[in-house]
Amino acid sequence: MTPLASSISCSGCGYLAGPDDPYPFRCPRAGTDDVDHVLARVLDLARVSFPRGTEDNPYLRYRPLMHSYHIAMAHGITDAAYCDLVSGLDSAVAGVDGHGFAVTPFFQSRELAGSLAFSSGGVWIKNETGNVSGSHKGRHLFGVLVHLAVMERIGVLDPGHRPGLAIASCGNAALAAAVVARAGGWRLTIFVPPDADKGVLARLTDLHAEVVVCPRQPGRPGDPAYLRLRTELDNGALPFTTQGNENGLTIESGETLGYELVTDLAEVPGGLDHLIIQVGGGALASSVIQALREAAELHALERLPRVHTVQTTGAHPLERAYELICATLPAEPGPAGVRAAMAAAAAERSELMWPWEHEPKSVATGILDDETYDWRAVIEGMLLTGGRPVVVEESLLLEAHSLAVASTRIAVDPTGSSGLAGLLALRRSGVIGDHDRVAILFTGVQRRADAQPPA
Repeated sequence: MTPLASSISCSGCGYLAGPDDPYPFRCPRAGTDDVDHVLARVLDLARVSFPRGTEDNPYLRYRPLMHSYHIAMAHGITDAAYCDLVSGLDSAVAGVDGHGFAVTPFFQSRELAGSLAFSSGGVWIKNETGNVSGSHKGRHLFGVLVHLAVMERIGVLDPGHRPGLAIASCGNAALAAAVVARAGGWRLTIFVPPDADKGVLARLTDLHAEVVVCPRQPGRPGDPAYLRLRTELDNGALPFTTQGNENGLTIESGETLGYELVTDLAEVPGGLDHLIIQVGGGALASSVIQALREAAELHALERLPRVHTVQTTGAHPLERAYELICATLPAEPGPAGVRAAMAAAAAERSELMWPWEHEPKSVATGILDDETYDWRAVIEGMLLTGGRPVVVEESLLLEAHSLAVASTRIAVDPTGSSGLAGLLALRRSGVIGDHDRVAILFTGVQRRADAQPPA
């Protein structure tokens, strides 16, 4: 077989997955040492170009950048047949959730720019609240579903003997996983904390997902739902997660958001100066950063914006790791120095990323992961673009949420508007100036009746 234009390799140890590996999700060496093993899709940039299609479905528009597409082509599946497969799965998603995947809105908010006293420049919003199941999370999982369907189509997997899927989540990721798994006809187990929203749990039950409640064990660090997920995966379940260390293809699938931004930015004269992304487990930021980098390498993006991340005072393991790495760097390390430092960091994960010592609490519940699982790609992206991590107080999260809803009339939740909290902090500190062009992401729809700070 001619080598594919895409491959799956471990950014920690260099392991290369076979081209017909049905489950190129987690490095087989993960857990055997202190290396940060993460499988990532790597494109042969000499053999691909940035798509300029106009399809409304991002998985069709950007299919030449997807690993599943290159597998399909290598096995004689035509472009038309691949598109039919994706369209069929998307129609099944619509049958479950009311609509399928489509490019989401990107627009300039003059109201927000006025509230933040920009004299020029301004604020742009990528609105994911109307996406499948009400957030960006489905993006990360639909591409995984397409990959599994391709593997069944070429005969590598038997559709009559499917293992179960599993995820740890209490909110948007769980809902997205349940919708996408239901659409594809896969069994799904979801591990949740005891305080998971009752409305979310009811919807998960309606979608035929098996829900397992996982209480926090005294003296045992780490997210109990994630720890229970790890046991399930060790017993043979497939990771249907939004953590790149458990399923590298979830990052590739999420890159569709970044690719859309690249297409959208063609309409923004001068491009962006700053992009602010909220971070919990890190898959969203990792996906967007890698998509922008690929687009720049393919000459579809003139320059990268400075990428900043947002976490809460309730838990900020990414910021902690960032500071530890910066302490080892010279004042101006340059790209080579940054990459060398990140390569060294990959070999000593436990020295830089470990579970938050106290149970995380915040109104922005969706970014309260005990660890930032996709931390290396995000820190490298910030260092290479001149961005920084921002840690915000609860009062600023609540202020940002009120401002977001009042200014845009979008029913975004406090997690989904937490990027705006980062913008407020960076604007007030002077990092973002009067003439800068800034983009934020509204990532999830408001589900709870209130948005009160945690007790």
